[in-house]
Amino acid sequence: MRLRALRLWNLRRFAGSGVALEGIADGVNVLAAPNEEGKSTCFDALHALFFLPHGSAAKAAKALRPYSGGSPRIEADLETPEGRFRLRKQYFGGARAEVIDLATGRLIAQADEAEAWIAHLMEAAPAGGPAGLLWVRQGAIEFGMGGKAETDAEHAAREDVLGSVAGEVEDLTGGRRMAAILARVETDLGVNVTATGRPRTHGPYARALAEVDSLEDDLKRHEAQLAELRQALETRRAKAARLTELDAPDARADRAEAREAAARALAAARASASRLDAARAEAELSATRARAAAEALERFRVALETAADLATRDREARARAEDAAAAVSEAAAAETRATAAREAAALALQAARDRQTRATEALRAAERAARRETLAATLARAEAAQKRQEEAEAERAAAALPAGTVAGLERAEAEIREHAARARAEAATLTLEYGRGAPRILRDGAPLEGGTPHLVVAPLHLDLPGIGRLTVTPGAGASGANAEALAKAEARRATLLRAAAVESLAAARSREERARDAAGAAALAASEVKILAPDGLAALRTALARLGDDTPTATAEDEPPPDPAAAEVAVQAAETALARAEAARDAARAGHGRARETRIAAEAAAETAREAHARSAAELGPEPDRAARRAALAAASAEATAEAAARAEARAALETATPDLEVAEAAFQRAESVQRRAESEARDLEVAISGLTGRIQSQADEGLEETCTELRGELDAARARLAAIEAEVAALTRLRSALEAARSAAREQYFGPVLEELRPLLGLLFDEAAVRFGESSLLPETLTREGQDESVEILSGGMREQLAILTRLAFARLLARGGRPVPVVLDDALVFTDDARIERMFDALHRQARDMQVIVLTCRQRAFERLGGEGLALTPWRPDDL
Repeated sequence: MRLRALRLWNLRRFAGSGVALEGIADGVNVLAAPNEEGKSTCFDALHALFFLPHGSAAKAAKALRPYSGGSPRIEADLETPEGRFRLRKQYFGGARAEVIDLATGRLIAQADEAEAWIAHLMEAAPAGGPAGLLWVRQGAIEFGMGGKAETDAEHAAREDVLGSVAGEVEDLTGGRRMAAILARVETDLGVNVTATGRPRTHGPYARALAEVDSLEDDLKRHEAQLAELRQALETRRAKAARLTELDAPDARADRAEAREAAARALAAARASASRLDAARAEAELSATRARAAAEALERFRVALETAADLATRDREARARAEDAAAAVSEAAAAETRATAAREAAALALQAARDRQTRATEALRAAERAARRETLAATLARAEAAQKRQEEAEAERAAAALPAGTVAGLERAEAEIREHAARARAEAATLTLEYGRGAPRILRDGAPLEGGTPHLVVAPLHLDLPGIGRLTVTPGAGASGANAEALAKAEARRATLLRAAAVESLAAARSREERARDAAGAAALAASEVKILAPDGLAALRTALARLGDDTPTATAEDEPPPDPAAAEVAVQAAETALARAEAARDAARAGHGRARETRIAAEAAAETAREAHARSAAELGPEPDRAARRAALAAASAEATAEAAARAEARAALETATPDLEVAEAAFQRAESVQRRAESEARDLEVAISGLTGRIQSQADEGLEETCTELRGELDAARARLAAIEAEVAALTRLRSALEAARSAAREQYFGPVLEELRPLLGLLFDEAAVRFGESSLLPETLTREGQDESVEILSGGMREQLAILTRLAFARLLARGGRPVPVVLDDALVFTDDARIERMFDALHRQARDMQVIVLTCRQRAFERLGGEGLALTPWRPDDL
């Protein structure tokens, strides 16, 4: 028989639900699941399906019902030589039993006929058949652990198996003569022993045995007490030696030194982690500065290229605007001076910051002081950057122009230039040639220059000496329309200038440039604030306040570091000076722009070129300083890049050199635990030694050695008396044993097949091991290892468990070879087996499962992973008719 599936519904913990165990294969099958998952419930359901009638109201049937009541249902799919069948039982309400042929779907038996079909399959009447031996519930793996009824069923099953293998037994005696002799021997033995070989009550043998037993018990008790005393002495010696070992000064010093070393390593790891955080912040800030310097250098290069093109145009227009060159040169000189002042202020600020950095670095004396100095410097720089951001935002707001102002002014200026040029082209021309000695004609009280053309774009009033006033009026038409357009353009320009509160287009451009520069400065300052204080200035101040002030006191030999407060004041003063220098530079640029306005009277193209050149010159500074400025920007970019690389390299070096903080913490915790454990063990040893000393003292006072000597003398005399009786009993017993040898030899054929199956299984656990079965119990009674006989009763729980499982596997193989295969079902077996033997037991299960089924139910999921076999799992199930 092979079990292929098991399903149950509304049974115990599965109230109103069901589970199924599908896909049960040949060989080893394993259901490994946690406790309370239903493994034992499946075992009991399988046992009930085969051995509990469907109409039963016994305690076993009631135990199947859940607390909520209802009708438990169980079904299983089987495979036999006759085909595949499904057994189905339902208890209590709607109780029924059915057997279905799965090949045809036909119901072949039901009710009592189904019960008879199952009984015939299992050969269960009256003892439970082979399954009573091979299906072992949880906690009853050892033979006889399931109660008297189950023990009787197992005995009957074993007799059934042995009988089926051995066949009929021949006559065990030699006839009536053998019986008579045995009867006489039994009578003579009866004086001293019972029929079972035990001493007869109140007989001579019993009294002699009682005396010997009493003396032996006394002697054993006193010898056990003496052995216990010696063991206590040895235990106390061992514990005292261990205590001495733990309390040794060197051992204590080693543990303390290990803890201190771990503590020092932990402190160093924490300090390194703090320095690494600061290095990462510095590296990020340096990288930002390097990018800003590279962008500034690129803008300056583009400006230089543009300036070169504008210079060519400016040279072409300079011939027509030489009168404005001086003013432009002066403005350029002023801007150069302002730029130089600004560079000097920047250098002074850098020097002040260097002094501030040196002052900060000088104060780093310890981990907490180092962190405080770093935070203080970072906070100061962040506040300064925030201040610069606020000042730049204020300057940007002050310099900001209404949207489109510069573009509108540029369009108005272009229109004005266009209309002015057109007016000059369309105007009448008056040229006067004076005769020799002729009086001069006056224009607005001034002599009118002769030989020079004068444009008449408006009424011209001339005073003719001795004659009167001459008025020359320009004609109407195109000139009138152009003059009106020119007036409108001038009016729009005036409106835009008033709205922007500037005097000219150059002034508007200058303000727009200042606003753009201020916005860039604000963005750069904001980026610096974000890098220095990612969580905000308040978080920096809070962290700085938590650190406290533990600044170390400088010694007389130390060089006094710069005062941080003075350095901060110097930095602020330098920043203020730089801001003023930048304002002066911007003012110089504005003056330069105003100087460029003098070129508006020139031709539109020339004036535009000169304005562009002046604007470029204002942006770049004096031409002689451009190369130096470009070199300075390149040097600043290279310096910033080098600094960023150095900072990154320093950060990488710190990351490489910084020890693992978690490893240091784990090492410190381990050193502390070693010290605590040693101290705890020493205290426990002291308590144990004290208790042992008390026990030794109390037993030493009882004189155990003398008492044992006296008891040995009395026991020798009692044994001599017993030996005489035993000699007689032994002779009679030997005679009876000889007479019964033939009968016993005949029964050996019972155990031969089982021993043959069991021998290779025992070989997996022991070398040259053998088992002897009891003739009446049909169970293993003696295990022989290395020539030594051991009673099964004195073996360890794990050994008895292993022997019981191997014996069941041997019986199962006999059944399989006899054409009656039955699955072996083990519920939570091998619970007392160690790791080494459990691997061998797994091999035994696989060896026996080659031609039969083994189903293992266990909650030890990790241990039974190494069993292998087919993995089973409980899945939800609901009957089709519900």
